[in-house]
Amino acid sequence: MIEKYLERAIFQSRWLIAPFYFGLIGSLFILLYTFVREFFHFVVHATTATEADVILGVLALIDLSLTGNLVLIVVFSGYENFVSKIDPKGHPDWPEWMTKIDFSGLKQKLMASIVAISAIQVLKAFMNIDKNFNEKTIIFLIAIHLVFVVSSLLLAWTDMLGDGSKSKHEEDKAKFKEKRSPGKSRSSRHG
Repeated sequence: MIEKYLERAIFQSRWLIAPFYFGLIGSLFILLYTFVREFFHFVVHATTATEADVILGVLALIDLSLTGNLVLIVVFSGYENFVSKIDPKGHPDWPEWMTKIDFSGLKQKLMASIVAISAIQVLKAFMNIDKNFNEKTIIFLIAIHLVFVVSSLLLAWTDMLGDGSKSKHEEDKAKFKEKRSPGKSRSSRHG
């Protein structure tokens, strides 16, 4: 009886994470404000901007957009995986991936977004190399980017190994069932 109540309390505790996702939705508003401010600044200075300034402005907007996408991925996938299923019926624009991404896929999408954001930061540094950045800063940015790339590759590799062992386990189970079922069918034919 105690075990049943304990399990129910543990299961219901998943709702404690829901406010985190609402907080992340709030952070989207802050990102939107920052995007609009950056876009306004970009448009106002577009007539006097150099080619490098235009590229840097576009990269800043892409960076904010990727960060917003990253937040959405975490909100939808996290809620779907850890709190409750979302019913997509009645929403014709519902992206198909939102109900199909598992925790492993979530990690991969997060790492891919982080690598892309990091790459944009490195590209910004290279575009601004003569103005604000010194050699140590650029080496540091490249090192951090490489750490993200290697981490992403290692994460993908470990997930692939995990999927391989899971499929091997399923294959072994199927072989075991197959070995058992011919004997049963033979005995049922003879008996």
